[in-house]
Amino acid sequence: MVRIRLKRMGRKNRPFYRIAIMDAHEERDGKTVEEVGWYDPLAKEDAKREFLKKDRIEYWVSVGAKPTESVAAILKRQGVAFKPM
Repeated sequence: MVRIRLKRMGRKNRPFYRIAIMDAHEERDGKTVEEVGWYDPLAKEDAKREFLKKDRIEYWVSVGAKPTESVAAILKRQGVAFKPM
């Protein structure tokens, strides 16, 4: 199964996440199929907090990829259509 989930980057006490398409059995920071955006929880401006490639996310959802809970919340905020889990 393919999942859309967060891949942690950044340094200690300064998290930064990439939103990635990954196999469900892969480690959190493991090999990705495709990176489709990023999320910076510590950004002060809302415009710089999230970036998504909406067309690629909609494609992966259409072929069966399921977002994790945290990614689903980000997608909902950005207005990307997906089926709830």
